[in-house]
Amino acid sequence: MTDTTYFLFPIVYAALNAASFALYGLDKYKARKEKWRISEKSLLMISLFGPIGAWLGMTQFRHKTQKPIFRYLVPAFVGIHILLVLWINL
Repeated sequence: MTDTTYFLFPIVYAALNAASFALYGLDKYKARKEKWRISEKSLLMISLFGPIGAWLGMTQFRHKTQKPIFRYLVPAFVGIHILLVLWINL
């Protein structure tokens, strides 16, 4: 990896997690106002790339916590990301 990659990766990763967190909050807001919602497929896709933000959004906004697919997949995505970080840093 180049120095640019080491510099950009944390910024991109933080942005993905921030977007994930924001989308969970936005979807919860829209659910309360009975407006157009973000699809579950889209929420799961952003959760794959920004799982920490998704998990924090789920807990902070109490959103999608009763749906088994979210309850199990989002923490699994967090675990996978942690394992990848540990593996890359070996």
